[in-house]
Amino acid sequence: MLRLRPYKSCDGEAVVSWIKDETAFYKWSAGRLKHYPVTADELNAYYDSFAYRDDFFVMAAFDETGITGQLFMRFLDEEKKLLRFGFIIVDDSKRGRGYGREMLKLAAQYAFGILKVERITLGVFENNKSAYLCYKSAGFQDTGQWESYDILNESWKCLELALEPVERDVLWECI
Repeated sequence: MLRLRPYKSCDGEAVVSWIKDETAFYKWSAGRLKHYPVTADELNAYYDSFAYRDDFFVMAAFDETGITGQLFMRFLDEEKKLLRFGFIIVDDSKRGRGYGREMLKLAAQYAFGILKVERITLGVFENNKSAYLCYKSAGFQDTGQWESYDILNESWKCLELALEPVERDVLWECI
């Protein structure tokens, strides 16, 4: 059974071990961590830079085997009605088995039920088809918006997806 808890610094080693190459690193971080490879200490320092804010939460998904995934949630507005998921990653040995979808559903349940947000967004690079399909299977819908990033001497298109209250009702029925 998958559950969520706050991220701990000891999770960092597992998270960075799931990033197998530079392309995967940029698909996950969009370059926010500046260089590949990233260490657990660097990831933790990045997260620690948000530690005293009340608009940024890092969560870890876990089961009986240990940590299986991680994501962050950050508010995009002062009213705390719009939330963004980012740095979404699942243990590479467990991908393709529903862990990502379940982690997103648990995070959305927390966001809608506890944080009382009205909308959740996330971005996914067009060249990350497996992540895109995972997000769609968790109920996220294309917004039609996108942004271009210069990564690895290429232009990568980042698609904007959102989970709205209508999808939330469907989500609650699935959990």
